[in-house]
Amino acid sequence: SNRYEVTKSPGQGNQMAEKTPQTYENHAKTVPLFHYFTMPLLLVNVLWSIYRLTQSDPFADSLVALAAAVAVLFVAFFSRTNALKAQDRVIRLEERLRMQDLLPVESKSRINEITISQILALRFASDEELPTLVKTALDDNADAKSIKQAIKNWRADYHRL
Repeated sequence: SNRYEVTKSPGQGNQMAEKTPQTYENHAKTVPLFHYFTMPLLLVNVLWSIYRLTQSDPFADSLVALAAAVAVLFVAFFSRTNALKAQDRVIRLEERLRMQDLLPVESKSRINEITISQILALRFASDEELPTLVKTALDDNADAKSIKQAIKNWRADYHRL
């Protein structure tokens, strides 16, 4: 059993038990309304504004519309990326605490050498696999993809944004 297992939030009921087990192949999260509706619609808005800018006589109005369309697109993009950066900071802290508890003494002094992308990948490793994968990350400078692919007992993170 995983000591640092992802647990249910209050009020979640049996939602976690009903989900497909998470693996390397299916761990990336897509938010359909954001990825397939909002972002494409905002991109179409920018393209339409560019078209209108080239086709209209009142150049200033079209330029303002284009600037607004681009600004809205950036707002959507940065709202997503900033939320992910904040979450990455929390994950980094959680995983460093987990490593302090689970790693052998000789590895603990090297925790700060692990890159954020390696830490984000290591969060999926079971407690039993973590020391070996940390050693691989440090000694072989393994990238996130190879770390995730090396995990045998996947520790799901269903709360990723």
